Amino acid sequence: MQTARKKQKGPRPKHVPQRTCVACRRTDAKRTLIRLVRDADGRVHIDPTGKRNGRGAYLCTDPACWDQALRRRALERALRIDALHPDDIAALEAYARTLPPSMAAE
Repeated sequence: MQTARKKQKGPRPKHVPQRTCVACRRTDAKRTLIRLVRDADGRVHIDPTGKRNGRGAYLCTDPACWDQALRRRALERALRIDALHPDDIAALEAYARTLPPSMAAE
C-alpha cells in the first residue's frame, strides 16, 4: 500500500545558501557575511559581489571576528596561503574599522 503524500499549497520556499564565518564558526545566509577572495597571485581582496574568481572565505560583520581571524591565522588556513601580504593585512584591518561595533553581548 502506498502512502499518500499531501501536496504543498502555495509557492515553494526560496533556498538561501548558508556559509560559515571562519573566525566564530557561526553559520548564516551567504549575503549577510562578507566574502574574502584569494586571487591567482595569492593576494586577498574583499569581494562585495560574492562572484569574483578565486578561493573564498567568509567573515561576519563583527569587527571582533575580523581581529580574531587575523590573529589566529584563520584566513591563511581557509584561503590556503602561507602568509597574508602586509598590504592585504592593512587593507583588511582598515575595512574592519569601518564596520559597526557588535551589538551581541555574549
